[in-house]
Amino acid sequence: MSDPPLPDADDGAPPENTAADGAAPEGLARRDFIAGLEKGFAILEAFDAAETARMTMAEVAQRTGLTRAAARRYLLTLAQLGYLHYDGRMFALTPKVLRLGQSYIHSARLPRIVHPQLHRIASALQEACSVGVLDGEEIICVAAVTAGRVVSVTLQPGTRVPAYCTANGRVLLAALPPAALDDWLAAREFAPFTPHTVTARDRLRAEIAQARTQGYALVDQELEPGLRAIGVPLRNLRGETVAAMNVNVHAARMSLEEVRSQCLPLLWQAQAQVRNLL
Repeated sequence: MSDPPLPDADDGAPPENTAADGAAPEGLARRDFIAGLEKGFAILEAFDAAETARMTMAEVAQRTGLTRAAARRYLLTLAQLGYLHYDGRMFALTPKVLRLGQSYIHSARLPRIVHPQLHRIASALQEACSVGVLDGEEIICVAAVTAGRVVSVTLQPGTRVPAYCTANGRVLLAALPPAALDDWLAAREFAPFTPHTVTARDRLRAEIAQARTQGYALVDQELEPGLRAIGVPLRNLRGETVAAMNVNVHAARMSLEEVRSQCLPLLWQAQAQVRNLL
C-alpha cells in the first residue's frame, strides 16, 4: 500500500531561517534560541481539542501563525518522525506523542515524591486527590490518585485546567509576587464554567489573597457542577512553592465544612512530609 501523496510545496517560497526567526525568551541569548524547535512544538500543541484533532495544512498554519510553506515543512517532518499521521489531506497526532509526557512522569522527581502521599490521602478519605503545577494560565496535573472514585475527567496526569477557578490554581497564584499576580490578572478574561465561577477580577484577587493568608484554597463547584476541591501549596526547604496538592470530592458526599475538617489535616500532613524532599 503506497504512502499518501505529499502536499505540494508553495512554489518560490524561501526556506525558513529557523535559527534566527522569532524572539528569544527573556534571559536567553538569541544565538542560543532555536526558533524552529519552538515552532515544531507549537504545531504539536495546536492539536489540543476535539475540534482540532484533525486539521489540514492550512488550518494548522492559521492556528500557529506560520506561513503555509513553513507549516508544510514542520508537518511533514513531524509525520516522518512518527508524531503525526497524514492521510493525504488531514494531519492528526499519533500515540507516539504520549512518549513526551510519559518521559516526564517516569523520570521527574515531583511525581515520585508525591505519589505515596496521594495514595495515603486517597486511601484514608476514599476520595480523589492530585498534584499540579502552574503553566501560564493553566494548572497541569502531574500526579493523581482516584481511589476508585472518578469525580472529574480532569484528574489524570497531563490534563490541564484553568488556574483561576481551581483550588490548586489559587494557592499557586497566591505564591506569585504581587506585581506578577497583578500582571497575570490584568492579562486575562475569566469565563464562567458554572453559575458558581468567580469571574470578577477584584473578587478573584480577594480569593487569592485569602488563600495566601489561610494557607489553603477551597473552591466550590466553580470548574464543574458538583465538584468541590481543597488545595494546599507544596513548598521546599527554602519556602518556595513548587506545586500544589488538592482533594476533590463530590458535593453530594461532603459539605464545605466536612471538606475542611476531614481533608485539610491530611493535606497539611502531606505538605510537611514532602517539604524535606522537594
